[in-house]
Amino acid sequence: MQTQQPNNNNIGNNKNKPSRFNPIMWIYFPLLALLMFMWFNGTGVGDPIKTEWYKVKEEMIPQGDVEKILFVTNTHEAEVTIKQDSVKKYKNLFGGREPKVGPHFFFGVSESFNPEQQFEEARASLPADKKFEIVTEKKANYWGILDWIIFPLLLFGLWFFMIRKMTKGIGGGAGGGGGIFNVGKSQARLFDKDNNTKVTFKDVAGLEEAKVEVMEIVDFLRNPKKYTALGGKIPKGALLVGPPGTGKTLLAKAVAGEADVPFFSISGSDFVEMFVGVGASRVRDLFKQAKEKAPCIVFIDEIDAVGRARSKNGGFSSNDERENTLNQLLTEMDGFGTNSGVIILAATNRADILDKALMRAGRFDRQINVDLPELKEREEIFDVHLRKLKLSKDFDKTFLAKQTPGFSGADIANVCNEAALIAARRNKESIEKQDFLDAIDRIIGGLEKRSKIISPEEKRTIAFHEAGHATVSWLLPNANPLLKVTIIPRGRALGAAWYLPEERQITTTEQMMDEMAATMGGRAAEEIINGRISTGALSDLEKITKQAYAMVSYFGMSEKIGHISFYDSQDAGYNFNKPYSEKTAELIDAEAKELINRAHEKAIEVLNANMAGFTELAELLLSREVIFSEDMERIFGPRAKKAGQEETISNEESDNKDN
Repeated sequence: MQTQQPNNNNIGNNKNKPSRFNPIMWIYFPLLALLMFMWFNGTGVGDPIKTEWYKVKEEMIPQGDVEKILFVTNTHEAEVTIKQDSVKKYKNLFGGREPKVGPHFFFGVSESFNPEQQFEEARASLPADKKFEIVTEKKANYWGILDWIIFPLLLFGLWFFMIRKMTKGIGGGAGGGGGIFNVGKSQARLFDKDNNTKVTFKDVAGLEEAKVEVMEIVDFLRNPKKYTALGGKIPKGALLVGPPGTGKTLLAKAVAGEADVPFFSISGSDFVEMFVGVGASRVRDLFKQAKEKAPCIVFIDEIDAVGRARSKNGGFSSNDERENTLNQLLTEMDGFGTNSGVIILAATNRADILDKALMRAGRFDRQINVDLPELKEREEIFDVHLRKLKLSKDFDKTFLAKQTPGFSGADIANVCNEAALIAARRNKESIEKQDFLDAIDRIIGGLEKRSKIISPEEKRTIAFHEAGHATVSWLLPNANPLLKVTIIPRGRALGAAWYLPEERQITTTEQMMDEMAATMGGRAAEEIINGRISTGALSDLEKITKQAYAMVSYFGMSEKIGHISFYDSQDAGYNFNKPYSEKTAELIDAEAKELINRAHEKAIEVLNANMAGFTELAELLLSREVIFSEDMERIFGPRAKKAGQEETISNEESDNKDN
């Protein structure tokens, strides 16, 4: 149902702007790097290590290592410069390096210290080749000024530049103004007359009931006086509920396109940020913009990100950021006037976890269900997605619709695209029926793995396992009849079976029991043929276990338990107590086990009664690797159909897994 539309999210906001080159940066960074090198590596003045006069007098001078001693009169300090060929002796004091520029050491002297006399006495005791230079002067410490003023200023400048760049995009959203002061601005994307999505109801296939519901909203936005003159009130909000991929977002865009009014689009996750109070601020800004653009539509996709029930957040805090955002959203939605011209649309696939205050009348007045498409709707969706494809002559679109029960609009779009890729891979000039069938098989069952190494014994077990599923499902009247079985590995499964279930809304106990027996057909076949069981039926067992417990505890299909259901549609998974006693729990376990045993016995009974056909089917599967419903009909005869039964196709993977 969903068609790919041009991405106009940033239309009118982000233009192709030429990047601005700042040549100052090429000077700033090298200068800063040089200063930092001088700071940390000590290649400039002010790097000498502090020492004492007695060490200089007794260790350095006698060894002839001193080149010069400079006495600074105004600081009462003496600086010692070591000869270049003697610096290596003291490299351990400099962290393993050898400074090339002196002075290397310094020491302080008291006022009573007579430097000229002390230095001259030390020099006089040395031979001529070890004598050093004595210098006395007064100097200003200009480097100290650079060290403690200029350098910190440069670091602050770098920090300011980096913060400005990092926060430029915060709060700006897609094409937003950016900047840390815009963090509370709404990130909603605006579609108006200048940059509309151009999506109409013609682009939305199926969803006829949902279209009727939203058409009233469109009509109100076009002709508001028609309703206000009679005293009527248009719903303030409508909630689109349905599984993923059914076209909820596309329907909202179509509403905006049909109404020809501004359309604000935002995701629920866009409200929540790491900063406290940002979500509530963005909600306020969004609705402020909406009032200025009225009449308009505000669409919040995946509203469950912020609209989750406050008692089901999973945390123990009642004042977190999500709740603040939700509270602000509730306030803004309730604050609109009757005729403000602002309509709120929202979409979610988890309506059961939304806060009750959000769902009340006056906020979301209507809940529009967007369900999976039926047969006729799937045919319409295929019409939309097949427009751009090059199909073979006499292509049957109705056939494809029958092959895809339970598929959403997004799934159908994927099937069409995958079929085109498969046809191109086979160097075809047009897409044929088989390409679509292969695309459906690949999407549902996974890619074929013909290179997977399987021993002959394992292959035989898999063949009888799949033949067991096929035989039981074909012979039981209420089970889903078979379309195709393969023992070619697909995905994680070592074999797969495709069935033809009827599209029904309710299921009886007899139908569920026959389906369980068909599911147990693989395990029963292994027991009959091999006399032992394997891990290949893991997913089969998982499926029937869930089904059996659902029959007992949810659907009230157990005589001992009675007409009781322990299903809670509002449960978000945080209840730590079972809604029944331990005695009832034991009874539920026993009843579920009894149902599974009955299904298992029924599968064994069917296989034993039709052993010849079952064995022939397994041998045929071993030799051909793939069998179809025609082979089943040839071996077991035609399958009796119920009145009004509609043959459509679904898939059920066999569950032979490598465990």
